[in-house]
Amino acid sequence: MRWRIFMALILCGSFPVKADLRSFIADLDTAQWQLSLNDPLSCQLVHDIPAYGKAVFTSRASKDTNLNFTLDMWVKPSKKTPVTLKSLAPKWQPGKSGYLLTEFDFYPSFGGELLDDLAWNVLAQLDLGMQPTFSYNDWYNVQDQVSVGLSSANFKSTFSAFKACVSQLLPFSFEDISLTVLSYQSGGVQLTSAAQEQLAKLKAYLAFDSNVELVLIDAYSDSYGSRHYNQSLSQKRADALKGVLLESGIDTDRILTVVHGEKRPIASNLSVDERERNRRVVIQITKY
Repeated sequence: MRWRIFMALILCGSFPVKADLRSFIADLDTAQWQLSLNDPLSCQLVHDIPAYGKAVFTSRASKDTNLNFTLDMWVKPSKKTPVTLKSLAPKWQPGKSGYLLTEFDFYPSFGGELLDDLAWNVLAQLDLGMQPTFSYNDWYNVQDQVSVGLSSANFKSTFSAFKACVSQLLPFSFEDISLTVLSYQSGGVQLTSAAQEQLAKLKAYLAFDSNVELVLIDAYSDSYGSRHYNQSLSQKRADALKGVLLESGIDTDRILTVVHGEKRPIASNLSVDERERNRRVVIQITKY
């Protein structure tokens, strides 16, 4: 009789299946946090998760405060997967209650990602000694639960260094300086005050970015004076700017200057303001 019940359960597909829980987290002795990027362009805080991947927090130079968190997995999701993120108490803080931080989705071929306030909240929980933990059903076996925890062990000192790095990030990004137009005072190589501020930003950025591939300098003048004089003046402006960029660490073979003189005006040259618009150098930067 028992044998018949057993076979019926199998044939009907109602035999209970035990779900397994696979947990990934660094232990108290081996947990490490590292500041892998630390300069005015980018700050990156990295935590290795044994047998799983790593947690990566990144903030970059920008006009806006920003923070990106990525759960960088060795094995990426094969399908859209609901995820729960909770702040749990670690084993060495028994009795402390946890709570839900957020729910979101993993997407095929990508790691988990959180932005800005949510990412900062994960760091805040770690700073409190909590253990942010991601839970989801394994996309290869939905019967199995996966738990991925970020350990707060050895976190505080590296987090302090990360915050110090973020406070020193430049308040502008590559996109803000990749196309820069500088205007000049009449009759010379003296930049306007606004253009001097733009050039200072450009120099500050280039001093730290080693991935610049090409800097293209296009120099123009207004039509006041002879064509020969304006061509020569444009050349002087281009050469002066090239010297500034060389001081910023850009190799000379990565700087290309093109001199246009009074050709290709963008205004009529009939008024002071229009001539100032034509007295310009356009700098375009590309990266690897």
